[in-house]
Amino acid sequence: MQQTSHTIAILGGSGFVGRNLCERLHRDGHQLRVLTRNRELMRETAVLPGLKTVNYEPGSAESLKQALTGCDAVINLVGVLQENGRSGKGFEQAHTALTLTLLSAMKSVGIRRLLQMSSLRAGEGESHYLRTRGEAEQRVRESGLDYTIFRPSVIFGPGDGLFCRFAGLLPLAPVLPLARSSARFQPVWVMDVCEAIARSLDRKDALGATFELGGPEIVTLADVVRYTASLLKLSTRVLPLPDFVGALQGFVLDFLPAGLKPFSGDNFRSLKLDSVVTGSDGLKQLGIQPMPFRAVVPGYIGDGQRQGRLDRYRRHTPPA
Repeated sequence: MQQTSHTIAILGGSGFVGRNLCERLHRDGHQLRVLTRNRELMRETAVLPGLKTVNYEPGSAESLKQALTGCDAVINLVGVLQENGRSGKGFEQAHTALTLTLLSAMKSVGIRRLLQMSSLRAGEGESHYLRTRGEAEQRVRESGLDYTIFRPSVIFGPGDGLFCRFAGLLPLAPVLPLARSSARFQPVWVMDVCEAIARSLDRKDALGATFELGGPEIVTLADVVRYTASLLKLSTRVLPLPDFVGALQGFVLDFLPAGLKPFSGDNFRSLKLDSVVTGSDGLKQLGIQPMPFRAVVPGYIGDGQRQGRLDRYRRHTPPA
């Protein structure tokens, strides 16, 4: 099917998903406008023809209006997994407040198409992260805009916050105390997530849709740790923590600044809910065959990292 070229504004384009998405959308010939507070994070992808980085203030409606003017669609990838302190204000600012400001700015400049990143189990449970993700989804659904919402499980790929994080930690910890070790995930490849977004852009059946995105395998957090240790040829022992100890661990670590916390109280509360697809399989709906993490992760952790990473990008057949 012939792709329509769009001018697309991307919020959160300098992050893990955003950088990969820019390269994927570039292949379809779109003009990309990446809204960021730190252009230095875009050095790797800023060389792409048709990509422009624009500084903006997330809390300023006027700043957003100026940055969005002339665009056909907006992709909002902004999200945080941790905040300073434990009040929930950091999550509310990044998820709920920014989404409200974005919706207002889009309406002011006449943009109707919005693709919104969220999370599996958004709006459920006790965590500020899931609560504010759910609040943002609700605001999008009530906006009257042509929206599509994506709810991925944990996302993997080079530079991820799952396998790579444990790969940095495990050499220092022959015994790893692990909270919520039985929590279940359905790891989904970053390029499958990007493909889902790219394919949804012009599909009429994607308007008003919510796509749950998960990989082909469900694993526990302990499985992830043991698999990562095996790639590093480490005999790490996983020590499952009782919930009251895990909650206490998160409480203590909440006093560290965001970005320095290996774990937090809100992470603990999020892990109380399994991050697995419970509705329709969004990747299947979009004609995407999900990539198993075991086919990709060895290319950027362990021996594969030293021998040369696997190609990160799979050439998908364009949708019919």
